[in-house]
Amino acid sequence: MFAKLTDFLQTLSQPAHEQNTKTISLEIACTVLLCEVMRADGKLAEEEQQQLIQLITNQFNLNIAEAQNIITQSIALSESATDFYQFTTKVNEHYTIEERMKIVELLWQLAYADGELASIETHIIRKIADLLHLRHSEYIQTKPKP
Repeated sequence: MFAKLTDFLQTLSQPAHEQNTKTISLEIACTVLLCEVMRADGKLAEEEQQQLIQLITNQFNLNIAEAQNIITQSIALSESATDFYQFTTKVNEHYTIEERMKIVELLWQLAYADGELASIETHIIRKIADLLHLRHSEYIQTKPKP
C-alpha cells in the first residue's frame, strides 16, 4: 500500500512529458511523427494514408489490422499533442542515430506520397530531425535524391 502511494506521488511530481513517454510505445511514437507530417498541409490525401499503412507495416513487421490500430491511436495523439517532445524522446531513448535517420527518411517518403511537398511538411520534418538530435549533415543524407 505504501509503495503504491509512493509511486503515485512520484508520478505526480514528474513533468507531464515524462509521464506520457512511459505509456507510449515506440511504434506509436514513430507513427505520431509520421501523422504530423501527413496532417501538416491540411489535406489527408488517400496516397498518404496508403503510404502510411505501408510504412508502418514494413517498419514494425505488423499486419494491416495492427497497423491501422496504431494509426488510429496515433492520429488521436497527434491531434491532441502540443509538441513533438514526448514522441521524439521515446525514439531517442530506443533508437540509434542510424535508426533515427531511417525514421526521418520515412517522414520524407510520406511527405512526397501525394506528389507534392508543402513547405510546412519540410518545416515539420526539419523540426523533428532536430529533436531527434540529427546533425545537419545527417539530416541532408535523409533527403530523397532527385
